[in-house]
Amino acid sequence: MDVASLFKKGVEKQLLDVDDYIFTPERIDMVVDEGNLNCVLNSDGSVNIFYSKKGITDVRAAARKHPFTDFDTELHHGIYDDVIEDLIDSVNDIIGSHSKYFRINKVLPMGAALGNDDLISENDKY
Repeated sequence: MDVASLFKKGVEKQLLDVDDYIFTPERIDMVVDEGNLNCVLNSDGSVNIFYSKKGITDVRAAARKHPFTDFDTELHHGIYDDVIEDLIDSVNDIIGSHSKYFRINKVLPMGAALGNDDLISENDKY
């Protein structure tokens, strides 16, 4: 049994335990696909990615993948690209969908809410 390798593995395990470190919070903002992308490194090492477009905001959390690499470098090498692509697709899906109950800039008259179709003109019907 090699005592030196056991000692080395024990030290490496302690160094790689991210829960024992406090990170300097960082925030990187950019515009992607006409929306605002905010990537945040929290002091506990977790990563939050926010994406806002046309009044819709979604957020995803990710685990820090390379704790001893600069956060900026991780982003530039595409470490979180899969999370960012899912986030952008999710927001774009919401923007492209429509409610069958609500319409933007259109409020049904009170008679429509009560089910009285006689009070609704032909221009107000959907």
